Amino acid sequence: MRKCSPWTFLPIMFSLITAAGLWVVYFIAVEDEKITPLNSEYRRSGPKSPPYISIAGNAPPASCVFSQVMNMAAFVGFIIGILRYLQLKPRVHKPWLNIGSLVALSLACFGMTLVGNFQLSNDEELHNIGTSMTFGLGTLFCWVQSVITLKVNLRNEGRRAGIPRFLLSGAVTSCMLLYFALMAQRLHMHAARAQWALVMFLLGFLATFAIEFRHYRFEIVCSDDQDPPLSLSETFSEISEYQSDQL
Repeated sequence: MRKCSPWTFLPIMFSLITAAGLWVVYFIAVEDEKITPLNSEYRRSGPKSPPYISIAGNAPPASCVFSQVMNMAAFVGFIIGILRYLQLKPRVHKPWLNIGSLVALSLACFGMTLVGNFQLSNDEELHNIGTSMTFGLGTLFCWVQSVITLKVNLRNEGRRAGIPRFLLSGAVTSCMLLYFALMAQRLHMHAARAQWALVMFLLGFLATFAIEFRHYRFEIVCSDDQDPPLSLSETFSEISEYQSDQL
């Protein structure tokens, strides 16, 4: 029986904890009567705002939790992007795809820090720039990774992982287009629901990296001055065989 790498749980736990954190922000805002619940009708004349994620995390105490969730998610998301880049590096025939994917996710994660640290009421322009980076570049990352998954076909699981990723990429793109279209028509409740769905689909996409991560382990090698400097390495053999090819 093959052993499962502990790195399998990183994408899964990242998605679950980030989603849970965002829903905590939502329920705090609802409890404080800052936003209208997603299952209610929005009244423009009322005191409550539409339940957009940014508005839910706009005022304390929800804003404190929101900043922490976004910063942690950006950091762990960046780590997942680096691990995925190293995993694909020796297998991808077109390196620019792998590099471009890493750059897109890195900038999307930076956008997440802007969203979390610059609340809508404090700096709307910078906050919206971060939102555009997160959604736009995050969607681009999903499509590029879906294509790479089928082309590289790690462990002959290209179709097993690629098809769900294409479906999730389509769902992310559809929700994003729907979100902006509904925003333009000032249908705020439906736009907010589309935004929440977009984020959940995006987190679901990142969780699918557990499929390939279960076959790999990543190591940090530290040595003294007489040996090569600190490097991040990966073993490409199955865990049960204890044979590694170090990057």
